[in-house]
Amino acid sequence: MALRKITYYDDPLLRRRSREVKEITDRVRELIDDMWETMYASDGVGLAAPQVGVLRRIVVIDVSPPPEDEDPDSEAEPEIIKYVLINPEIVEVSEEKGSSKEGCLSVPGKYGFVERPTRVVVRALDIEGESFEIEAEGMLARALLHELDHLNGVLFTDIAESIESAEASEAAQEEDPR
Repeated sequence: MALRKITYYDDPLLRRRSREVKEITDRVRELIDDMWETMYASDGVGLAAPQVGVLRRIVVIDVSPPPEDEDPDSEAEPEIIKYVLINPEIVEVSEEKGSSKEGCLSVPGKYGFVERPTRVVVRALDIEGESFEIEAEGMLARALLHELDHLNGVLFTDIAESIESAEASEAAQEEDPR
């Protein structure tokens, strides 16, 4: 595994549509391993292959609760919400939408409120080439839609209601810590 360089918002590669993965090779598996390592090192919850300079339809997502959110007295296994999606496609979205703050590893220091469907169904291949579907709501639905946008050359800044810097976002949260 290796850390890959994150591709930033001004790189034209991020505006191109990614190509389908025809075969899951060792090279594809290595890319996925590198994507996980890069995403975790950057404190992200999702990463699309174009964000590391590869125009392939591959996404990794981990919206598992952080360990500090777990109840130390609980005997239940921690919830793991982690996916590799190869050639993902949206099957269905809800009519109901919600707006929430998003950031992006390719647009460091910026956040914006983005309106997205609150529920989504996505079909993809896993790392073994097996087809599966995810029906998601909340954070997972938002992460899926955000990362799939990357595969089509769309950044959250293209569809955000407003964009603000990290400093402005933190200042606003200190004033109104809801």
